[in-house]
Amino acid sequence: MTETKKPDPKFERAIPPGDNVERSICAACGFIDYQNPKIVVGSVAFWEGQILLCRRAIDPRKGYWTLPAGYLELGETAEEGARREAREEACARLEIDRLLAIYSVPRISQVQLMFRAHLVSPEIAAGPESEAVGLFLWDDIPWGDLAFPTVDWALRHFQEVRGRDGFAPFSNPVDGV
Repeated sequence: MTETKKPDPKFERAIPPGDNVERSICAACGFIDYQNPKIVVGSVAFWEGQILLCRRAIDPRKGYWTLPAGYLELGETAEEGARREAREEACARLEIDRLLAIYSVPRISQVQLMFRAHLVSPEIAAGPESEAVGLFLWDDIPWGDLAFPTVDWALRHFQEVRGRDGFAPFSNPVDGV
């Protein structure tokens, strides 16, 4: 019995019927390969007035400080993803309080959902993607060594609503991306 190998699909860029955006379309079958922004989930997690930060052990921005955050996985809620990222990066257990901010970063095709959360305990340790982790008082945050603008935004937005129960989620600052 001979096996027939299917040809690799050949994708072409075109605007599908009924659409207004150029997409990658299979020339053989018409399959449209939609490419959409990635969703990042993370948290500003605190313990007794201190904020959890992780020093990145991976690129991009290896050696710089960030909040525990990463890509949302298929089949998980945004809150589950934020808790998972805290466990993976800082061996931290946290409880989500509420959505802090939604940031749009179109130049890298990301939408970032940042939560306000509190640590269940101060027990933290560096995970495989972190060189170090720490709990920082506001004045001790390494502002000059933050990995990404959205980390700065989330920290400042967190500080703005610290101690408040009700607030609307923030978005990109006017001078942001």
